[in-house]
Amino acid sequence: MGRADERRARQRGGRRAAPRNRSSRAAAPPSRTEDVTAAEAATSAAAGGRAAARRSARKGAKGTKGEKGRIRRLFTWKKMLGTFLGLCVLVIGAFVALYITTPIPDTANADAQLQSNVYKYSDGTLVTRDGKLNRENVDLADVPEAVQHTFVAAENKTFYDDAGVDLRGTARGMLNTLMGKGAQGGSTITQQYVKNYYLTQEQTVTRKLKELVISLKLDREKSKNYILAGYINTSYYGRGAYGIQAAAQAYYRVDADKLTVEQGAYLAALLQAPSQYDWAVASENGKKLVQNRWNYVLNNMVEEKWLDKAERDAMEFPIPKEPKAAPGQEGQVGYLVDAANSELERQLVAQGVAESSKEAEAMVNAGGWNITLNIEKKKQKALERSVKEQLTSKLDKKKRSVDGDVQAGAVSVNPKTGAVVAMYGGVNYVEHYTNNATRTDYQPASTFKPVILAAAFDQGAETQDGDKITANTIYDGTSKRPVVGSDIGFAPENEDDVDYGDVTVQTAMNKSINSVFAQMGVDVGMDKVIQVAGDLGMDTEDLKAVPAQTLGTMGASPLQMAGVYATLDNHGKKVTPTLIKSAENSAHAVKPAEPIGEQVISREAADSVTSVLTGVVDDGTAQRSVRDNPLRKGQKVAGKTGTSDDNKSAWFTAYTPDLVTSVGLFGESAKPPHPQVTLTGATGLIPGKGRINGGGYPAQIWAAYTFGVSSKVTRFDLETDQGAAVQPPVTTSPSPSRSQEPSEEPSTEAPTTSAPPKTQTPSQTPTTQEPSEEPTTEEPSDEPTTGEPTTEEPENPLDPRLAQ
Repeated sequence: MGRADERRARQRGGRRAAPRNRSSRAAAPPSRTEDVTAAEAATSAAAGGRAAARRSARKGAKGTKGEKGRIRRLFTWKKMLGTFLGLCVLVIGAFVALYITTPIPDTANADAQLQSNVYKYSDGTLVTRDGKLNRENVDLADVPEAVQHTFVAAENKTFYDDAGVDLRGTARGMLNTLMGKGAQGGSTITQQYVKNYYLTQEQTVTRKLKELVISLKLDREKSKNYILAGYINTSYYGRGAYGIQAAAQAYYRVDADKLTVEQGAYLAALLQAPSQYDWAVASENGKKLVQNRWNYVLNNMVEEKWLDKAERDAMEFPIPKEPKAAPGQEGQVGYLVDAANSELERQLVAQGVAESSKEAEAMVNAGGWNITLNIEKKKQKALERSVKEQLTSKLDKKKRSVDGDVQAGAVSVNPKTGAVVAMYGGVNYVEHYTNNATRTDYQPASTFKPVILAAAFDQGAETQDGDKITANTIYDGTSKRPVVGSDIGFAPENEDDVDYGDVTVQTAMNKSINSVFAQMGVDVGMDKVIQVAGDLGMDTEDLKAVPAQTLGTMGASPLQMAGVYATLDNHGKKVTPTLIKSAENSAHAVKPAEPIGEQVISREAADSVTSVLTGVVDDGTAQRSVRDNPLRKGQKVAGKTGTSDDNKSAWFTAYTPDLVTSVGLFGESAKPPHPQVTLTGATGLIPGKGRINGGGYPAQIWAAYTFGVSSKVTRFDLETDQGAAVQPPVTTSPSPSRSQEPSEEPSTEAPTTSAPPKTQTPSQTPTTQEPSEEPTTEEPSDEPTTGEPTTEEPENPLDPRLAQ
């Protein structure tokens, strides 16, 4: 067979005939045809393998498609739609069942029927009972229609047209409750009335569903006027006032039927945050917020055509009248009750019991709380007695009008527990509503200087020359000396414009030298100073990191400053003054705030500041009132005086190892709107010269109180090798006080020819010797000195030389 025949045979699938002689075939070498056949067989085998692989892949693909198919069959759009419709039927059915089984309650809830709050001293003895209902319902017809509209414009513009509920807002509220995010508003006037009057403030989905159902029913069964009347008659407006009649009297001394639109808009705005928006106690930010809210209400009225735009444009914000205290709140009682209520409200929000400050306030004022304070009865009475004996008994506003402008506030704290053991809010709560112990609108002045020093020690700060700042570092104490290294020019004047020349940091603290601490603040970095101030407990949210802050030009309260110094006393561990020991009612037991926190500055830094501050008492601005006080008996004391610009405030904040007390005197005009005024000349001191300094009345009050309640003499446990407590201070002679005004204004730019502040350290070796407490009998000179003071009282015990 030829080659052509073989090819044809292969193409037909045929084979060549086997050779007749097998042996001869076996012996013969393979032919070329056989080679080709073998190769083709291998190719065919490979092709077969690929085909098998394709068949296997097709089977696998069919399997995957099968799985997907089963999933598709399981989750078809028909089944999903059916499931969804089924759930909807279940939800609707459950809601229908809830609607049928939830009636409108016949009576108000227990919270709406106010009970008394009981306040006790730390030993369990009674302070007072508070919470008597102050409500007088009025018919809606007795409220001017325009005033009615202010509440609708403030809370629920669609009130007259809606079905009583906001489904979207309610759904959002339930979702937030489930997720623990708190409230985000959205309730209608009807829902708010139902919650306040029929239900409770409990934050649960069940309560929200009941609120929804009852609101729907109430809207169907009662008129809008009935609901609006119930809402404005049961809402809480602050100042202990429930209902619009009580609120009209509390804020404007008129009945509800005499309210103007402007006044009604303010009362409507109050409902969002009664305490925060009360003009008498609101912060500057709070006043801005309530004015914004007031404008919002009136603008909505114009939008709804309830108020003419021209009339609205002519309206001015109606400043409320001064509040009057409720009966039984005389003396210090009202201050303690208000401060305790505020702290309890913060804790209710912090612990998730209330969704907002507004709800927390309503819960507290609903009554039924048993509140035990940290106030110790003995210390409280001693503080009140000290203020009276050392200050208020010497005030006579009939003889001197300035005496009526003097306000005192004080707070005493246990630095180991954070407990507020005594508080003085003012001469009488029924005469002066504002709590001077918690107000933050006066400058702490030089009581801020220890904060600067704490920042320097904690940060390991260096001077402009690169030397580490210590108690013995030398600075230039020249008055009006421009600070070096600041982008903002600043050249502060020392008190009485005294030039001290080269002084140590210790002496600068003792004498409260402004120029030294202004430079130190720049050396440390004002941003770091402000940060440390916040860590220690001051409110620094809105403070700018500028050199002027070194003079204590921000606002602060005695409560805040007591916390700052308590943290220093507690070796740098944060102390948050806490007034409430325990608080509970039938539904809740509220934990007090954690008073002792983390280490905010190092122990060495805190102890070093304490050591330096002992020099203020033993050789500085507080020596006459504290060091030489016969009741001291060797008690160790660290503290700082402060006197603000124009003598509008005077401070003494100081501590022993076991007790921290901050005392502040504030000049507040007795005439509305009560602007800040000078204290100079009060108690008969020479007008224009008789400045009230921190080393005067504030230090006298502090000493009489602290030494009177101290049962034993204690010493500081300090881990430091610097400061007056471990070595005698290095003193230098100051330059004479300038007798004439400078011929030109001081420069506000950093000097180009002046040398940077001197930072050399004295060569003497620090010792551990205690400073001498034996005073000399040398007559004081007319100029400030840096030597030992005399024991003789000067003719004027509040000599301006004694303090800043």
